[in-house]
Amino acid sequence: MLTSNGYVLDESETRMGTLEPVPASERFDRDALWTRLRRDGYLYLKGQLDPTQLLEFRRYYFESLDGANVYAAGTDPLLGLAAAGNVDRAAMRRSLFDVIVPGPEYAALCTMPAIADWFAWLLADRVHLHRRKIIRHTKPGETGIGTATQAHYDLVYLREGSDRVLSMWIPVGDCPRERGGLAYLEGSHHWVIAGERAGTLKLPAASITADLPGLANQHDARWLLADYEAGDVVVHSAHIVHAALDNADAGGTMRLSTDIRYQRAGEPIDWRWQEHWNHDDGL
Repeated sequence: MLTSNGYVLDESETRMGTLEPVPASERFDRDALWTRLRRDGYLYLKGQLDPTQLLEFRRYYFESLDGANVYAAGTDPLLGLAAAGNVDRAAMRRSLFDVIVPGPEYAALCTMPAIADWFAWLLADRVHLHRRKIIRHTKPGETGIGTATQAHYDLVYLREGSDRVLSMWIPVGDCPRERGGLAYLEGSHHWVIAGERAGTLKLPAASITADLPGLANQHDARWLLADYEAGDVVVHSAHIVHAALDNADAGGTMRLSTDIRYQRAGEPIDWRWQEHWNHDDGL
């Protein structure tokens, strides 16, 4: 049973589907990728990144949270096995926002050639990586409103710059659907773009809803999921609606992922996204 924020997803064929990976024949065809991105709102790139680099960073991430009771004592941090009991949130925030987020290890991950050079190739221009980059882990068993990323589209948080920002979601380690990966509402970028142009959508920076099954019913659409493997990424437009599932991993493994944003350097850049991510930065 798959859930998001405690809501049980409808797994019928009319409400749930699978993300379509970019086929090998299109991986180095820029025009084909843009056609696919405009049509689907996303590019699911299997094996885009080196899994070894990702797993090295996964170990570094959890090691850096030592002392906050995030991962189980006596286990390899690479495994990301959740600790029993409460997390020391103050200690976790110190490590996350003072060490990991501004650190060179995270910067290297987000600018590796398979990311930075790839965006420069796709956009055929100089590119800009937004400094505000988000990295998060989720523990198995956490459920209820606010425990998973709610349904939203990125543009509501990026209105001070170009609407042609592209996001890349990177699972740092394997992320089968029961571990709480990202889900995309099929075709939603089309009605979001239309609503943005008509001025009928919410302007404040806010999620749409935590009720994923209700949103799918409202738009007669499917949530698209995947069993992500280390090295896979999803690049998506600023208009497609997406959300995270709850982590229900039976083995106690935490999901670790990061989402970063690239755009053409010459287009308007949202100034609010040019500082490191912090839990109280207001976005």
